[in-house]
Amino acid sequence: MEKNRNEDQVQGEITRVILVGVDDGEDPFFEQSMVELSNLAKACDKQVVGLLKQKLPKVHTALCMGQGKVEELAELVKLKEADEVIFDNTLSPTQIRNLVKLLDVAVLDRTNLILDIFWLRAKTKEAKLQVETAKLKYMLPRLVGLHEGLTRKGGAGGSLSSKGEGEKQLELDRRRIEQRLSSLRRELKEAEGARAVTRKKRNLSQIPRVALVGYTNAGKSTIMNRMLRYTKRKQEKEVFEKNMLFATLETSVRLIDKGDKRPFFLSDTVGFIHKLPHDLVEAFHATLEEVREADLILHVVDYSDEYHNDHIRVTNETLKEIEASTIPQLMIYNKLDCLEEKEDRNCPSMIPFAKDDAIYLSAIQEESIQTMVELIQSKLYAKQRDVVFKIPYESAKIAADIQNRCQVSSIEYLEDGIKIHANCDSQICSKYDIYMVEA
Repeated sequence: MEKNRNEDQVQGEITRVILVGVDDGEDPFFEQSMVELSNLAKACDKQVVGLLKQKLPKVHTALCMGQGKVEELAELVKLKEADEVIFDNTLSPTQIRNLVKLLDVAVLDRTNLILDIFWLRAKTKEAKLQVETAKLKYMLPRLVGLHEGLTRKGGAGGSLSSKGEGEKQLELDRRRIEQRLSSLRRELKEAEGARAVTRKKRNLSQIPRVALVGYTNAGKSTIMNRMLRYTKRKQEKEVFEKNMLFATLETSVRLIDKGDKRPFFLSDTVGFIHKLPHDLVEAFHATLEEVREADLILHVVDYSDEYHNDHIRVTNETLKEIEASTIPQLMIYNKLDCLEEKEDRNCPSMIPFAKDDAIYLSAIQEESIQTMVELIQSKLYAKQRDVVFKIPYESAKIAADIQNRCQVSSIEYLEDGIKIHANCDSQICSKYDIYMVEA
């Protein structure tokens, strides 16, 4: 029976997994984290066939959980014919090695699972380099346990292929990983340089920058695409969007311009999650530079999710980690169309509803997108003021520049020059202050 099942699996059967969580009282969001672990497993095309939890005053240093519970887990593995066991806890190399020997199946932890999802989702060369870097950093101290576990599961995709057993082979693998990491660092440095050049060109345009951030699957990509449709920016390619965890890994930047001289660049970034691996945050450092250099952050929240307050906390913690917590935020409470009992959430009955630094909306509603774009523009261009310029005819290029970059309410062609009434930012006012006159 086992042989036949393994043969079917090779032909494409979904991997059968058992989820495990050890609650030591340190994580107040343990139950939420376990639900999320199940969703992560499904996002990686795994079938959850069992669940096991244990409360302990302290995580077991050798096995993560108690010996008796491990024996119970081993029986569950046999009963459910599981291929893998996935722990919500971060496992040490020793714990992985010991658990693999006792359970006789592959043992992963939450970090490994998230890395696997990123590996499956990465499309661009830079994203693949970033994910491989994070995976190799994770693997390096865990080679012994991974070797034994991957031998039992018949290898793995990407960089986690089984290369044999024995101390000599392990040392060889360590050397190969270190060499590959050095190569990856060089390639990422080149990619970072190219991205910096592109960013510098955008900076020269003086167009404000806005970054979409938030928990994974909050609707960031949907918001970007709906903004592009609303502003009819057909030349700007839409980004990939799907109702799934980590649908988007690549940072995409698009120009949002509805023709009123108040454009802004909008960047869509990788989503955050509870216990997001530090190595991933570090690997995506250059990509997340778009967030750190933003003039305004759109903090997108799936308001229909009962854990949305925890998602806000995780996102703010991650923003702090990447040194972007001081940038002004506009809270975007999204997916109100998915919320059935609005009165229980103290949320507005009519959407969109904007108040101070927050807006409640549904990204699939055009009126919501229109209100959000106008609110963003009001934040970005708040320091603009109405001024009057009088430009000599011999300086017609200056008049053209003002018309291109400012909201012009009227133009008069007088005998001694061009009189322009415009709404301008401080940079334009400072640049052409010698031409400013009284209304």
